Amino acid sequence: MKLGDGVEAVIHCAALLAGADPGTTVPGAAMAEAFGLSPSYLLKHLNALAAAGVLESVPGPAGGYRLARSPGSITLLDIVVAVEGAQPAFRCGEIRRRGPNPLPASAYRQPCGINMAMLRAERAYRAALAETRLADIVAEFSADADPRSVAQSCAFIERHQRPRRAPRRHT
Repeated sequence: MKLGDGVEAVIHCAALLAGADPGTTVPGAAMAEAFGLSPSYLLKHLNALAAAGVLESVPGPAGGYRLARSPGSITLLDIVVAVEGAQPAFRCGEIRRRGPNPLPASAYRQPCGINMAMLRAERAYRAALAETRLADIVAEFSADADPRSVAQSCAFIERHQRPRRAPRRHT
């Protein structure tokens, strides 16, 4: 199974955003630059996460993206489904019923065994993604990564996070 490159990109972005101060945002263009991606490509995927309720998109000069929920409540499955869609990766086309001399439908009373096996694998894969939380990934990175990489990520957040805007007061 091959997931689109957008999945990797937005998981990295979500992990970065998990390190931002509460209420702050990080511009999508800055994250695109950090990972050597086209801003328009990344923004398309970040907006998919915002539409799915994983991220919040904040407009304006102090705008950008931030997590919509705590890192402990965001799973890799949430992110994959937001980017790739909810459809299974394997879609049975019932090709066993095609060909120059197809048999009648009565010859196919049992579901396609290949489809059933692929759907079992899909359920296992999705269950593993559902068990893995963004907070777990961030904690593992903080504990196991080269200290230079951790420092680089922290410096990126410090440089690019935009402060929470104070509410306007009407007089």
